[in-house]
Amino acid sequence: MIRLLALILWGAGATLAAAQDVEPPTPVEVWEAERTTIFDAAALTLEDFMWRARPVVVFADNPNDPRYQQQLELLAERPDDLADRDVIVIVDTDPSAASALRTRLRPRGFMLVIMGKDGQVELRKPAPWSAREISRSIDKMPLRQQEVETRRLDR
Repeated sequence: MIRLLALILWGAGATLAAAQDVEPPTPVEVWEAERTTIFDAAALTLEDFMWRARPVVVFADNPNDPRYQQQLELLAERPDDLADRDVIVIVDTDPSAASALRTRLRPRGFMLVIMGKDGQVELRKPAPWSAREISRSIDKMPLRQQEVETRRLDR
């Protein structure tokens, strides 16, 4: 009986140790698994997504900003359109945290920033934009046009 109990406890300990060795998924892994996930700017770096995703960054000085809330609602209306264009949505509503993105892009109040896969700013908007408007803007980018053409030829 004692040996059985010891074996059970040993197995439970090994299972617990194995579970603790499991690394949490990286932001890239989370995004690749579910492309409609919205990320906090403090939780990632743009370099991780270089040439993989087009960052769409939503800044506000407070999560209760009506423009911020409206922007999230507009993005939620057509998340698949953005996912098809390899968009990662990043939000930053804490100016005091001074995230790397906030330091680099220096927003004042609400700001929407659309970036290319190369990490360059393509467009800054001081007002909310619909997913459709964002998609149209992305579709005009040379790299996106090249992706569409490549996809068309592969069929």
